[in-house]
Parts: sequence; C-alpha cells; structure tokens
Amino acid sequence: MLVVDDSPFFRQLLREAIDSSGEFRVIGTARHGMDALRRIHRDRPDIVTLDLEMPVLDGLSTIGYVMSEIPRPVVVVSAYAGPGTAEAIRALELGAVELVAKEESREGPALARFRERVLAALRAALAADVGRVSVLARPHRVPPVDPASDPAIGSPTVCVGIAASTGGPRALAEVVPRLPGRLGAAVLIVQHMPAGFTRSLAERLASQSSLVVVEASDGESVVVDRVYVAPGDFHMRVESGSQGPRIVLDQSPTVWGVRPAADPLFLSLADCFGPQAVGVVLTGLGRDGAEGLRAMHARGAVGIAQDRETATINGMPAAAIAAGGVDRVKPLQEIAACIVEAVGGRAPHPRQSPRATMVGNRGMGREDV
Repeated sequence: MLVVDDSPFFRQLLREAIDSSGEFRVIGTARHGMDALRRIHRDRPDIVTLDLEMPVLDGLSTIGYVMSEIPRPVVVVSAYAGPGTAEAIRALELGAVELVAKEESREGPALARFRERVLAALRAALAADVGRVSVLARPHRVPPVDPASDPAIGSPTVCVGIAASTGGPRALAEVVPRLPGRLGAAVLIVQHMPAGFTRSLAERLASQSSLVVVEASDGESVVVDRVYVAPGDFHMRVESGSQGPRIVLDQSPTVWGVRPAADPLFLSLADCFGPQAVGVVLTGLGRDGAEGLRAMHARGAVGIAQDRETATINGMPAAAIAAGGVDRVKPLQEIAACIVEAVGGRAPHPRQSPRATMVGNRGMGREDV
C-alpha cells in the first residue's frame, strides 16, 4: 500500500491506521503526485491512498496517469470543505474506487472513526476490479427542456430508485446524463458516500444532465422529471401525503453498516408506488438494495441490475439477482435506455417528446433474468 499526502500528519496517521490493522501494510509514502508515480512504477503497491490538493502534481492528474499507465485501486482521502468536495467527485469519475473524508478533529473518537472508514474503503478497494473501469465516455445529452415552454410540475405516477456504492459515482455519470429531460418519472438515488460530498455529487450530475438534479431535503415534494440524491449520513424514504409523495430523511441506525442505505428507500417505493416503480442496482460491495428490490418486485415493479462485466464490484448487483428482484441485467451503457423503456411501459408521459423517446431508447435490448 502506498500513502500519498502532502501533510506529514496525515501520512503518519494513515500509516499507523493501516499498519496496526493486521490486514494491510504500508510499503511507502509520497508527498505529491509526481513522487507517487515514481514509487508506484517502482514498488507496484496493490492499493494507493491519495490526497487531491497537493503541490507539483495534484490528485486528479495523478489518477489520470495511474489509470492509463499502471491501473490499480485508488482510494481518495479528501477534506469536507473547499474545492476538495467537487474534485473528489471528479476523481471517482476518473476511476478512483472509494472516498474517505478526513476528520477535522484530531481527538481520539474522531480518529477512531477515521481509521474504521479507511479500513472499510481499503477492503472495498481490494475487491474492486479496476480493469473493468473504462474511460468515462461523454454521454449523448438531450438538450435541456425550457421550463418556460411547459411550466407544469406535478406528482409523478412512476418513480425510479437507484442504488450504488463502490464505483457508483462513475456509473451514475454514465446513467443519469443519458436520461431524457421529459422522462415522465421522478428519480431517487442512494449513493454510499460520506456526509459533505453528496451535494457536490448532485451538482456534478446536474451540470451533465437534462433532468434537474438536487440533493434531497427533508419534507420536500417529489415531482416528476427531477432527480434527488440522498444526503450523506441520512436515510431517504418516500412517504405518501395529501399533496402527493414527499421525501423523508432520518438518521435511524445504519443498514448493512451504511447510511444512507438503499433498502429503506426501495421498501418505501414498494409501499408508495407498487407496480409503478422501477428499481436499479449498480456497482457496489455488499448486498444493500437486494431485499428492498425484492419487495418492489413482489409489488409488480421492474428490477434492473448492472452486469458483472461492467461493474467495478459485482456484489450488490449479484445479491439483487440472487434475491429474485431483478428482471433485466444490462451493461452500464444500456441502463439508462432500460430505465426509459421501463418507465414508458408503466405510464407513458403525455409531455414526453418523440425526440426524447428516440434518444432514450437508442440501443435498447432486452435481457430477462
């Protein structure tokens, strides 16, 4: 394992956390990206932990060189505040497999939490197959819908839930921008990610997409043609109300060791939308989403899973398939088209344009499980 950080304190902190685990061993440290590249070529570490804001060669540039020259799992260790949050999302799109937030406090409990997060990220990184992480293509983007041309906003009759973990931000950057601006459904996303970074994830997706993408807020109404990203450290559910469905956020206990988790969202979609729902499980370690997707499927919803060949880690999709909640298994590049088809099969949206339908269904193929 190689630790790369311009802070002597964090280099030492990471070394101690990793070496004391008995699971991993630090074979060297580096102060910046150029130093890191020399050491990676020489020592061939299995995993690299990487800061983003460094002199000489920054983290994003370093990831680009690593993934093109000597691919291996990269775990980003970044700060909550400042440009680090946006850069961390870009790092995950470029091929980094996990993200750990630095603790601002240097007290004992905070450092213990940081150590556990680092070790969990390293375990996930060890399971990742970076050979499956291709260069992120720029998706075909439907021109944004002009709100002035059709200002009507209403409650959705169809809702799409998406679950993702390790490798998820890169996968979401393939899926969400490919969805048409007149999808005819609301989309709710649970990405396993630390608090403080999900707003940047939503903003990044919004900058690439025709749909409006926001970080979800407690109590807000769920409206059609909008994407909601669960905030880090909050479970997200959908609840029926007199004014239509609304979002409920809470900090109830973790599920499968994570918060947000997909199972609470999927179970709420099964209750609120029944057969008018679509559930999607993308790359990730563990089995979050499997039970919830099975409950959705039992109510008549469509279940979609990313295939083994394109998933950075196939754990979550494989668990969803084994649980019996998946109808279709698709490569990452076909997931958006599969969502569009499933939404259209449930409640064709009268506002959806022929162009949006054509783009959304391009390259569509069915693979039933």
